Amino acid sequence: MFHFFAYISRLHLIKRWGLMRNTYEENTQEHSWQVAVVAHALAVIKNRLFGGNLDEGRVAVLALYHDVSETVTGDLPTPVKYANGDIERVFHALEAAAVDELAHKLPLELQADFQAVLQPEPSEEEELVHIADKLCAYLKCAEELNCGNQEFGVAYKASAEKMQKYAARPEVAYFMEHFVPSFSLTLDELKK
Repeated sequence: MFHFFAYISRLHLIKRWGLMRNTYEENTQEHSWQVAVVAHALAVIKNRLFGGNLDEGRVAVLALYHDVSETVTGDLPTPVKYANGDIERVFHALEAAAVDELAHKLPLELQADFQAVLQPEPSEEEELVHIADKLCAYLKCAEELNCGNQEFGVAYKASAEKMQKYAARPEVAYFMEHFVPSFSLTLDELKK
């Protein structure tokens, strides 16, 4: 019996933004889905509009698994995770150990295939997942502010600054211009 999929199915139990008051609690499973959707969109935009040659399916799969270590570690809040270099190094080592532990919950003949997704080599696809992850954090902060939750004001500012940096990439600029404004609309406004 192998426990990998049962283990990662618990991602819905991991709450994100743990140190902040949320109008809507987000869990790691739904966050991973949103990152996969956004990362896939970024890859499609890059390929179709800006001459890219990314594996769109791989981008989506990498995004689905990008926070899988949290089934072991939980979600450590960003201000804690990046408080100093020592904590950041230890936490990255802890994440790597968690991924190894999870990979060993698969049959031996499948471990290499999943290891390539759980701990991918640096690539443009992996970088796009990282950007999509930051973009989804930006969207969460904007959503909270739109609901009047000022708790996310500083996080929104920091996220917006990161997105300015990533907007130098044409696929990100395109997504920011053509899709992000809709996220602040009401359901009735979206129907128009």
